[in-house]
Amino acid sequence: MEKEVNNLYKREKNSSLETDIESVAEKFLEKTKNTDIKIISHFDTDGITSASIMIQALKKLDKKFSLEIIKSLDQKFISNLPRNKPIVFLDLASGSLEYIKEFGLENVFIIDHHEITQDIPENVYIINPQLNEKEKISSAGLVYLFCKQLNSENIKYAKLAVLGMIGDIMEEGIEKLKEEVSNDGEIQKRKGLLIYPSTRPLNKALEYSSEPYIPNVTGNMEGVLELLREANLTPKEGKYKTLIELNEEEMSRLVTSIMLRSPKARNKQIVGNIFLIKFFNHLADARELSAIINACSRLGKSEIALQFCLESPKAKEKAESMYIKYKQLIISGLKFASETDKIEGDGFVIINAQDQIKDTMIGIIASILSNSPVYELGTVIIAMALDETGDKIKVSARNVGSEGKNVREILAKVIEKIGGEVGGHEFAAGCIISSEKEQEFIKTLKKDFEIELVRIE
Repeated sequence: MEKEVNNLYKREKNSSLETDIESVAEKFLEKTKNTDIKIISHFDTDGITSASIMIQALKKLDKKFSLEIIKSLDQKFISNLPRNKPIVFLDLASGSLEYIKEFGLENVFIIDHHEITQDIPENVYIINPQLNEKEKISSAGLVYLFCKQLNSENIKYAKLAVLGMIGDIMEEGIEKLKEEVSNDGEIQKRKGLLIYPSTRPLNKALEYSSEPYIPNVTGNMEGVLELLREANLTPKEGKYKTLIELNEEEMSRLVTSIMLRSPKARNKQIVGNIFLIKFFNHLADARELSAIINACSRLGKSEIALQFCLESPKAKEKAESMYIKYKQLIISGLKFASETDKIEGDGFVIINAQDQIKDTMIGIIASILSNSPVYELGTVIIAMALDETGDKIKVSARNVGSEGKNVREILAKVIEKIGGEVGGHEFAAGCIISSEKEQEFIKTLKKDFEIELVRIE
């Protein structure tokens, strides 16, 4: 049996992404006839937009389904799933294949983009670019392509795919949807400064700018106004221009002022493509829309995030209110991360926030710091936070500049020794450990870094 599974893995790995989508879509229609479907999706922007695309596509097919949004997938959760019902995992499960096999789940469909380190069981139908050419495309993009294969009318959900990819910082993957982006009047692409929202006054956009994080400007209105004065950008009738209203000379002055405050930043990191998406009948910055969706889920309101994606007017006001709170939590989290004592070594830094940063926010803080000029390129950032029960610790690992060590392998090596769940990508990964293992995790992690350093030298 194991040999058959290995052969299946190799066979699928040699296929193209397009071929996988076609074959899995065909198998999906066959296996879901006259039966209820259970959909399980991740709670971040990529997962929420994936679920939003999928449920609308299934409604068109008149399929019966239930949906569950979760923070993480573990052995216990999988053990309680129904064995014979078709189950669709979105933005999840590529690292849980052994559990799926162990508990005998039948007719499992996985649409995901995270690393695969286990063999694929015979009863699992999977779409994952890791099996092909490792194309840079998030789960929302994959779900969109899958649903478009089911019904060409699902092309209308391209904008949700764009939001998902931007939420996972995979803008380059949008090229996979270039036909839709160029032909869809609800999606516009422009070149500009990557501070969002580009549709709001500059002073407000800069004050809450976390990606990029601007030292002494982010979260500091005095610093914002000083930067704008240096760039010779003044308000008219008490109101500053928006980013997309700046002319070329004004944009150049603003970029220069930001670069002076972030000498380690590179121009290509702060200037790039801005996507504007028609949402609730007006154009909005896709990065802000993506952040609003993320805010709702990370503050425990995934249902509002879903309703927002479906453009429910009732959800709009609630979502925007939660986004304000979310931005405040980011600013306070960054402040804590900058001021707290950290465990630092050659090429790594460990930030143990304990209960000072929400576990649902710790990955965001780690990502922002990894894209900021605070740390040298290649530095591994490990950020830790207690969950709301106090029983588990969420660990997020990021690699500054997305280059250097494979952080998923680093975490996997530690988890193998102390226990826990791990998943993610080469330069952005995470794990969950028991809170009782806090000091053992830190000690083991430091030791592994030191051993690696000795090997290099």
